[in-house]
Amino acid sequence: MGKRHAFFLCSLASCAVLSGCIFKPDFERPQVLTDAPYFEAGASQDSIANLGWWDLFKDPLLQDLIRRSLAANRDLKVAMARIDAARGILGVVRPDQFPRIDGVGNATRVDGSDLALIPTDATNDFGVYARLGFEVDIWGKYASATEAARADLLQSEYAMRGVTLSLVSQVATAYLQLQNFDRQIEISKRTLKNRHDATVLNEQRFKGGYVGLLDVNQAQIQEEEARAALVAQERALRLVENALCVLLGEVPHPIKRGSSRIDPMSIQELPAGVPAMLLDRRPDVQAAEQNAKATVMKVGIARSMQYPSFSITGLLGLNAIQHTDLFKSDARTWSFGTDFIGPLVDWRKSWSRVDVAEAQAEEALQSYEGTVLQAVRDVEDALVSVRTFRDENKIRGAQVKAGKSASFLSRRRYMDGITSYLEVLDTERSLFNAELAQSNTQERYLGAIVQLYRALGGGWQPEGAPPQGQAVR
Repeated sequence: MGKRHAFFLCSLASCAVLSGCIFKPDFERPQVLTDAPYFEAGASQDSIANLGWWDLFKDPLLQDLIRRSLAANRDLKVAMARIDAARGILGVVRPDQFPRIDGVGNATRVDGSDLALIPTDATNDFGVYARLGFEVDIWGKYASATEAARADLLQSEYAMRGVTLSLVSQVATAYLQLQNFDRQIEISKRTLKNRHDATVLNEQRFKGGYVGLLDVNQAQIQEEEARAALVAQERALRLVENALCVLLGEVPHPIKRGSSRIDPMSIQELPAGVPAMLLDRRPDVQAAEQNAKATVMKVGIARSMQYPSFSITGLLGLNAIQHTDLFKSDARTWSFGTDFIGPLVDWRKSWSRVDVAEAQAEEALQSYEGTVLQAVRDVEDALVSVRTFRDENKIRGAQVKAGKSASFLSRRRYMDGITSYLEVLDTERSLFNAELAQSNTQERYLGAIVQLYRALGGGWQPEGAPPQGQAVR
């Protein structure tokens, strides 16, 4: 008996080790990108994405907001829960590759009817067994299912990284928007004061007979225009604050922030590396790759279901009609057997199942390639935005400088009676619009840097994690 048991256990172990190789697919990452550089930037071995967000954003108040969002954001908590669920599914699927042993016990007493055709006396049955069940994974069904579940787990982890990256960039972008509205409100308040002073002055000059009522009305129109702009900016600021509070996982409240005149980012050079780096840096690209791998593995599952499954069953235990005899040596009992089941006539159902799996795999592979191409486009768009908004910001600065000079000169000309008040109104309006445009352009320039950082796959690392490279500052 001992030798038979040893042979049986060795055979079982061999089946577990050698099974699962025939139809289990091999997955290779599709070749989409080369080492060619970006169209908008030269090749570089460095990337701004190597910076942790705590190194990119130097404003302590912005850093605090990001930390709070990473600790309490609801979307991030949902993504973490999905990781736990995927890990649990892997724990459910993987054991199917190995033998299962169940403990079974019974204690019954049966008393037949005395009026039956064959009357029987009361009988007892007591048993304690270890029951074995094992489907030999010859075709790789369970091995493929395990790899698919493992890929789903990795996909959920990369999806969580993607949520983190998006969250960091959204908080930073909202912070930049608040700073922009702070600047615009400051501009509008200063403009409103100047226009109110101009209205008072024109009212006094009208009373003195120096100007007509038209000049007074025009001054009043411009004053109310500045006041309306101020109200609109304050409304927009509150809406952004509310949106930012949701990202923080908090109810709406005022957001404390630094001076709008200080750049919250301290970086001068913006290396982008090469597009091929995105394959291992962008969480959405990595998630798409794992999704493709999972669907390819499901092709192996579908193919294996076209063929018979082979199972090994066994039973080893104790059985007796009296509980006092249950643990005697003569109460030992065992059984061992095999069986198989497979499709014989299923009207091509199993083949259709393969067709579905292969089509879904092709869909996932094409989706992966599309995600890679979109990732490259995101970087190119961000590079273009950074370059053009930087240039536009310089132009806006020159425009504001000229507008201030024109405003001063036109007002002097008006006070000297050389020109009409229409010239003053025109230059004042141009200056106001130029200052607002400069503030908007500054916010878009800094926002483009944030989008470049996100497009390159930076910002998902936990604070304090070792850097993946050294970014140029």
